[in-house]
Amino acid sequence: MTDSIQGMIRELEQEAVSTRRLLSLIPEEKLNWAPHPKSMSLGQLAFHVASLPGGVANMLLMDGFDALKAKFDPSHPESKEQILSTLETGLERAKQVLGDWDHQKATSPWRLSKGEDEVFTMPRSGVARTVLLNHWYHHRGQLTVYLRLLDVPLPVTYGRSADENPFA
Repeated sequence: MTDSIQGMIRELEQEAVSTRRLLSLIPEEKLNWAPHPKSMSLGQLAFHVASLPGGVANMLLMDGFDALKAKFDPSHPESKEQILSTLETGLERAKQVLGDWDHQKATSPWRLSKGEDEVFTMPRSGVARTVLLNHWYHHRGQLTVYLRLLDVPLPVTYGRSADENPFA
């Protein structure tokens, strides 16, 4: 395993703490709530955040992915417990997949296509950085907005929040 992959695994573990804490605050009775008709429900978004590490890890086992075969309709979780257990399972899967990479695997090309059309090809480690981590953070941030709209006090993600200040 390369140093950069070890660093990515450490980052995944570090960010999992904030993600786990945020998901634990989801009011289960609000899983069907959505801020707008075009938005995912709270449950769908939370389940997407929880599912990303494992789902992307499984995708990275392949040499590419055809977006035309993707299911972009987010799943509805049955419970908050399902969300939290999906996160834990997915984190373990992601660490396992990344941990198995050597330099050759990390730098091998991975292709996203839409049918016969190429969307991009990049090193597998770049896909892990972009889709596994950055995409995960994006949706976690989106989840904080949902929780703020529901008046759920937000924990610290980086630095402080309006509800929690570890520096005070």
